[in-house]
Amino acid sequence: MPSPEDMKFPDDEGVMRHALQLAARGRGLVEPNPAVGAVIVDDRRHVIAAGYHRQFGGAHAEVDAIRAAGERSRGARLFVTLEPCCHQGKTPPCTDAVIAAGLREVVIGCQDPAPQVSGKGIAILKAAGIAVTVGVCESDARELIAPFRRLMLQGLPWVHAKWAMTLDGRIATRTGHSMWISGAESRAEVHRLRGLMDAIITGAGTVRADDPRLTVRPPGPRTPLRVVIDRSGESVKLDGLLVQTIDEAPVLVCVEHAHANTHHLERLKGAGAEVLSVDADRSVPQQLLKDLGQRQLTHVLLEAGGGLHGSFHDENLIDEVHVFVAPKIVGGVNAVTPVAGQGRAEIPELPSLRDMTIRQFGDDVLIEGRTQTSRLFRH
Repeated sequence: MPSPEDMKFPDDEGVMRHALQLAARGRGLVEPNPAVGAVIVDDRRHVIAAGYHRQFGGAHAEVDAIRAAGERSRGARLFVTLEPCCHQGKTPPCTDAVIAAGLREVVIGCQDPAPQVSGKGIAILKAAGIAVTVGVCESDARELIAPFRRLMLQGLPWVHAKWAMTLDGRIATRTGHSMWISGAESRAEVHRLRGLMDAIITGAGTVRADDPRLTVRPPGPRTPLRVVIDRSGESVKLDGLLVQTIDEAPVLVCVEHAHANTHHLERLKGAGAEVLSVDADRSVPQQLLKDLGQRQLTHVLLEAGGGLHGSFHDENLIDEVHVFVAPKIVGGVNAVTPVAGQGRAEIPELPSLRDMTIRQFGDDVLIEGRTQTSRLFRH
């Protein structure tokens, strides 16, 4: 790969797309901050320097690029995927750094949805005499920060759903047997995905049937909170793997107040688990997601059985899916499907997924994409 100084782009869109590619490197490392990329170019769009937000609490993308450029920033153009921040957070305002660097123009992918910024950074740059252009590759820039927008504007995390199924759409046979549907390569990819998450959510049935660890092996950029939705909390056993591995990752048991086994839950608390009690008369998934959003969790992975997947699907709470399809057929009317619940009354007119990608892992195929529901939260 050529060094940044060897790169030249024919148009502004090309520069911004490079910045978007750089920004993606920060996924899993910068949350709850957004992934942001920045590129500094001269008048002929030769790259002077580039940067991205590398880790939470570290330099933002603009500062990363400006530091690399040094004095060459003066009179140059800065391309950044997201409006520069103008407030003191973990780091000083990026607008200060941009003005001090002597840049003559800032080209922005999209405006920052965070209330403390939201156009204020743009106004500060313009007041300092810097030319500002907003909206280059805007749709892609908004897609990149969609989870951040959800957290900022709704106080909710972005929900990923993952399952492995056979060619005929089953996650278990009529006897309940489910190991192993996917191969070793697919399971390794699942652990990579887990390592990008802030939480993994499962249900009581999965815990009773599989006694899962839900840890990331080997460890990834993040150590996700392991969440079990269980009316009483009794599926989480003191001698189960979730509790026995609590030193590796925290555990949260989400119970319904009216049905909770308080004696058992006190023992779980004593073992280090946390308990969240919710109202049985309101949507349990929505109450849980609100709590996780208050914790500033950005990405959560729903890794459960058909019942819980169905509940989230029925309430339009799934934003992105990761489905492994194995070339196996089990058949049977009583075999288990990945998404139960009430389901749709009619076949959707549009595909359920957009921006779909397909990759192969060993004999398995991984289908990924964002749901049509998630489109509502880009704007």
